[in-house]
Amino acid sequence: MKRIVYPIIVLAVMITTSCTQQKTGQPQERLDLSNLDTTASPGISFYQYATGGWQKANPIPDEYARYGSFDQLRENNQVQIQSLIEELGKQENPVGSNAQKVGDLYKMGLDSVKLNADGAEPIRAQLEEIATVSDKKDIIRLTAKVSRYASNPFFGFYVGPDDMNSSMNIAHLYQSGIGMGDRDYYLLQDEHTRMIRGEYEKLIKTQFRNAGYDEADAEKAAVNVLNIETKLAGAHFTKEMRRQPELNYHKLAVADLNRAVAPFEWAYYLEEMSAAGIDSLNVAQIEPVKTAIAIIDKEPVEVLRDYLSWKVINSAAGYLSDDFVNANFEFYGKALSGSKELRPRWRRSIDAVNGAMGEAVGQLYVQKYFPPEAKERMLGLVNNLKTALGERITNLEWMSNATKAKAQEKLSTFIVKIGYPDKWKDYSSLQIKDDSYWQNIVRASEFAYAEMIDELGKPVDKAKWYMSPQTVNAYYNPSSNEICFPAGILQPPFFYMDGDDAINYGGIGVVIGHEMTHGFDDQGRKFDKEGNLAEWWTTEDAKRFEERAKVLVDYFDNIVVLDTVHANGSFTLGENIADHGGLQVSYHAFLKTQQAKAGEFLDGFTPAQRFFLSYAALWAGNVRDAEILRLTKVDPHSLGRWRVDGALPHIGAWYEAFNIQPSDPMFLPEEERASIW
Repeated sequence: MKRIVYPIIVLAVMITTSCTQQKTGQPQERLDLSNLDTTASPGISFYQYATGGWQKANPIPDEYARYGSFDQLRENNQVQIQSLIEELGKQENPVGSNAQKVGDLYKMGLDSVKLNADGAEPIRAQLEEIATVSDKKDIIRLTAKVSRYASNPFFGFYVGPDDMNSSMNIAHLYQSGIGMGDRDYYLLQDEHTRMIRGEYEKLIKTQFRNAGYDEADAEKAAVNVLNIETKLAGAHFTKEMRRQPELNYHKLAVADLNRAVAPFEWAYYLEEMSAAGIDSLNVAQIEPVKTAIAIIDKEPVEVLRDYLSWKVINSAAGYLSDDFVNANFEFYGKALSGSKELRPRWRRSIDAVNGAMGEAVGQLYVQKYFPPEAKERMLGLVNNLKTALGERITNLEWMSNATKAKAQEKLSTFIVKIGYPDKWKDYSSLQIKDDSYWQNIVRASEFAYAEMIDELGKPVDKAKWYMSPQTVNAYYNPSSNEICFPAGILQPPFFYMDGDDAINYGGIGVVIGHEMTHGFDDQGRKFDKEGNLAEWWTTEDAKRFEERAKVLVDYFDNIVVLDTVHANGSFTLGENIADHGGLQVSYHAFLKTQQAKAGEFLDGFTPAQRFFLSYAALWAGNVRDAEILRLTKVDPHSLGRWRVDGALPHIGAWYEAFNIQPSDPMFLPEEERASIW
């Protein structure tokens, strides 16, 4: 699940776009016992015991680097979205309507004949404009222009809540500008990382050739791009540093930016970003931005042109001809993640439509697949989980009454969003034309940018959603102190409309508890009930929290994910705390149900056993070695196996449910278990 932290506004946990609620009885409303591997011992690997059957029955398809229960939901929901979009194509849709735009954009993504005939033509004008740059001021202008529709060159800009005044939107600058996702890919010297760098340089050269550069110029451009990105990466905050919000907030007056950051054409840059006249902004990471400005100052214009051109080419690659798409897949799919085959064009097209017009698709989807009864049952579960977390806070032996009172206040003010927004986004100003697939993606990006920039200097809209309704995911947003559960996640194995309490509390109940706990994890605890970055803990309680959290850091640091590579307990701490809290809080709430009190067997298992089997089923999956290495670098969530085998040894109720003994490998002495929320 996702806890939203600016400046990286929304990154999906496992999968970004999937869809929503099943009809009654579809799919099954009970645990699928074939997912189990009963030849395995729960105390050796509960993950294998609970999901080994699923793993065997679901080998990784060639187009995936990781294939799990999330992916199955995503596939099923894409089929449903496809049928909705194809229905739109069978009717006369008014020009300018959402139906026309969604249908036309989807069809353009499928039109391989036109895409291949167009080749690099859709990016020609953008590259030619960059090629005409002759001075550094023009570089700044195009940096601003490109960042509106492509990945951010040099550093990033966005509009969002002020961490110290969460009711108002301000401008933020943050480290960005690299193409491989994490600084480690540029800096580490192990054999695997050097191989990745070599493949990335090969990708850059290939794509410049596809864009029309000759061999020598493409080779030179690849060297220039990698040189700039390596310098940027060298100054970037580590992923562990980015987890500390107090290190990523530096609100400065625009008049002080030359002194506090670096001399730069700040007024001109902000004017080009449509942010002229602001008096202050947050520079989340000062040194990386300072380094980016030094690169702009010192590198020759022709080198900077190559870098800006790469930002356009790399961002556009997935929306151009097969030459671009296949080269992109060779690196990002095969080399970086281990996928063997490109995903079908229709699935990629649905992703593009969801990205460009997510709420338009979501509005169609919830009308057909999200019954009001599901929202009502979810509200009941959320209220039960809030009560349970409140009771657990009250009973904490390590926290003072003063901090407990503040924690209860924060819990009581949680904003809860379920299913879909009350007000749908207006796409009337977005134009979808028949010129090219990429140009429509550009217009969609510029539409989103205009929507964002319109919020600058205005009060934060607390009703805004940061995920579309069809997304199979959930999030906690500290700046608004809200938890959100899109309609897409409200289906098995997370939510069973007609399922028993055990599997619902073990599934969506843990997800709810997970998102609530994010409000009190190592990052979320630093934001108060209003969403402001503020210290509301006593010094002694904060120290005790850190001591207890370190138990999870150390435990996960010792997990070997592949060969000699270990998990990163610091980087994954927030998600591991949330998993731990989600399990504890949901099980606490589950014990109040009639099913838990009766203790009757169902499908051969006690209610408590069904709870933990349901939880494990959420993370059923298989993953390729290359993807294990990539995710360990870039994903703040532990791998699926360790969200089970790493989390459950710290849960006392699991030991009781499956009679785990000191002789079992997963057994952890009680004094060594984490105990936070």
